[in-house]
Amino acid sequence: MRLRPDGWLRGWDTVRDPAFGHRLVLWLLRPASGPLRAVALAVVLGIAVSTSLRENWGSDNAFVVKAARTLLDGGSPYEDKRFLYLPSAVLMAVPEALLPQTVLRWLLPVGMSGLLGAGWLASLRLFSVPLRSRLAVGGFAVLALAYKPYVNLVLIGNWTAISAAALPVALLLAHRRQWAAAGLVVGLAIACKPMLVPIGLLFLLARQWRGLAAAVLVPLGASLVGALLMPSPSLFFTKTLPFLFQGQDAYALPWDASPIAVLPRLGVPQPVAVAVAFAGAAAGLWGAWRRWRRPDSAEGEAGDQGQLRLVETACMVMLAAFLVSRPSFDHYLLVVLPLLLASGVRPGSMPRSPWFWLALAPQVALIPWPSELAHKRRAFKDCATLCGLAILLARRALLSGRVTLGPVTTAGSPPRTEPECAATPAESASRTAF
Repeated sequence: MRLRPDGWLRGWDTVRDPAFGHRLVLWLLRPASGPLRAVALAVVLGIAVSTSLRENWGSDNAFVVKAARTLLDGGSPYEDKRFLYLPSAVLMAVPEALLPQTVLRWLLPVGMSGLLGAGWLASLRLFSVPLRSRLAVGGFAVLALAYKPYVNLVLIGNWTAISAAALPVALLLAHRRQWAAAGLVVGLAIACKPMLVPIGLLFLLARQWRGLAAAVLVPLGASLVGALLMPSPSLFFTKTLPFLFQGQDAYALPWDASPIAVLPRLGVPQPVAVAVAFAGAAAGLWGAWRRWRRPDSAEGEAGDQGQLRLVETACMVMLAAFLVSRPSFDHYLLVVLPLLLASGVRPGSMPRSPWFWLALAPQVALIPWPSELAHKRRAFKDCATLCGLAILLARRALLSGRVTLGPVTTAGSPPRTEPECAATPAESASRTAF
């Protein structure tokens, strides 16, 4: 039977799966109703507006804007120890520095929400999910309303949102075999904030040298231009990098979710904490390598790599980096979470496991956690989520086996075997549709 809700799945063959998860996915792929779209828009805009009205809005973005204004005044941005980005980021922040504070107050939260929304939509398109589906519309509203780091990121205006948008877009381009364009997107994101530097490993695994060159040369060239325009650019190496490698200071420690910072707060000796974190990161990188060598399906004539292969390899690399980065904040997970959530439309993916949702439980806004796990001790919850997702994904990557393949039958063509696509699952004519 071919499902055709309002024409959305017209021409798509579907397979009957007795599992509840598969039936739920088919329901989520149907088009969102008008009221659902209105509610989702109200949730996202409500968060942005309420953020603009708060006194502490844009606290992280303020450091970058201050650096750009310092440059315009003839000073060195790196005199401020809180500015931790590449010289290229100063150039990117100049337009913000030229805007009045009142305008920036209202534009910044909307911009942060837009970047996160772009990352969510690109993640869905990577798995061929319609952008007007219930999953696309309602999923983003639930993410904004229930996932605490989303609200936190919109509030502080951290440039992590750029990486959260860039990584899914880059993976979508890579899946379409536009690796050079993917490298350009990653390079531009690194020029703003060097969070996606570990993704260079993905280009190495794929042996996509043009994409890797773009990812390296774009931020390098922009940083050289920025360095030439500012006095004392050497402060980046003599002042900023040492401060960053030490995990900043006591100001950032309460929110640092890295095991290197959290375990000593629980009584673990610092050398042991460092060893544990680096061992976990090494296992994660090993898992990423193994996952890349185990494609979703047998390599076909076109060398199809598969969406799950790209997503899980990239996310494993990023989670491994977050384990040892100092600091590692809660909103860093927004770089990988939309991709992992979107992969749930695939059978056997991480979101199909209850352990995935258990790992995310510490970040759910509606759970009344004890007061001692709030504010300056919330890093314990953040670390639990980070380590939980890293362990689950590494375990999945290191397990042997392949994603299940199914026969795909289209009208007027003989049966063939290819990876099962989220939005186009196969159906056997002999099976009864539910």
